[in-house]
Amino acid sequence: MEDYKYLSIVEWVKNYIDSENLQPNDRFLSEKELCGIHGVSRQTVRQALMRLESENIISRVRGSGTFVKAGITRLSNQIQSVGVVSTYFSDYIFPHIVTGVERVLNDADIAMQLAITHNQVAEEAQALKSMIARGVQGLIVEPSKSALPNPNMQLYQEIKERNIPLVFFNAKYPWAEFPYVAMDDTAAGKIVTDHLFDKGHTRISGLFALDDIQGHKRYGGYMSSCIAHGIRNSECDVMWFATSDRNTVFQYAESRLLEIIKNSTAIVCYNDMIAVNLQKFCKDHEIRVPEDISIVGIDDSKYSTICDVPLTTVHHPHQELGEVAAKCLIEQMQAPQARTKDVIFKPELIERDSVAKITVDK
Repeated sequence: MEDYKYLSIVEWVKNYIDSENLQPNDRFLSEKELCGIHGVSRQTVRQALMRLESENIISRVRGSGTFVKAGITRLSNQIQSVGVVSTYFSDYIFPHIVTGVERVLNDADIAMQLAITHNQVAEEAQALKSMIARGVQGLIVEPSKSALPNPNMQLYQEIKERNIPLVFFNAKYPWAEFPYVAMDDTAAGKIVTDHLFDKGHTRISGLFALDDIQGHKRYGGYMSSCIAHGIRNSECDVMWFATSDRNTVFQYAESRLLEIIKNSTAIVCYNDMIAVNLQKFCKDHEIRVPEDISIVGIDDSKYSTICDVPLTTVHHPHQELGEVAAKCLIEQMQAPQARTKDVIFKPELIERDSVAKITVDK
């Protein structure tokens, strides 16, 4: 996803100029230094610098280097600015969502400030405070750990009292009164589970994230399907994990996962990333997919097609979701008294090769 990383470098440069109090005509970091700091290719850095030049933030002089211009002050004074806060950026579906946001904001001549929270509520608070201090005219936020009690409630109340328009995306805090744009995660969990029942499976397990609302809703859809098909004890076949452990759960919970696989014919995964990691886990333990265990994901990410066995999954609107979130925010900015409604996308099942049809339960 390196093609999208330039956006985070653009925002980092703006923050760096501000924090270091760099003045117009001060020499700025070289391409080589930026490559080293961000661990990206020179092509990505050049893409970021081109964007910064177009915004009048820096200037590049052939043979002399890169210099700060007076553009940051002019940018904040003359052009509307929106803060975009995402839990992650460099992988999975997040770059596509942010690109959709950026496209709509660019068309409206609105500058974008991007911050990444790494799904940490403390970093979310820091990002929001920084953006409010810079005078953003609106916020587009993906909440961190949305299923857990959040210490930032007072900060969101302040945003509301200041009449700063805000739109959540992917999820929202249960107590928040701001609109949000998301896929119908409950329906997504139900659709993939219904598909497994349609293929003859009756012993279906699940792996879900415990600390975000998406995980809870996808679990809700899974349970709804199981109950509709007469399976009442499916909650006993579910394993929960923290989002921060998504890359290590297959090491520390090996015995539990092997037990789930042994007692199941199919597994519903919180998202494609978990599903692909489960495929790798099965391969390491000589468990065949889908012959021995069927696996479904959710989100239709790039991982769903580049894994050993292409995943049956649910399509996530990705870029369109970002575009709609930006449009909803602009509507609020233009008509502050109007109430913007939530926008929920209907999920669509994508069938691939990771589900086997069975006639007799394993």
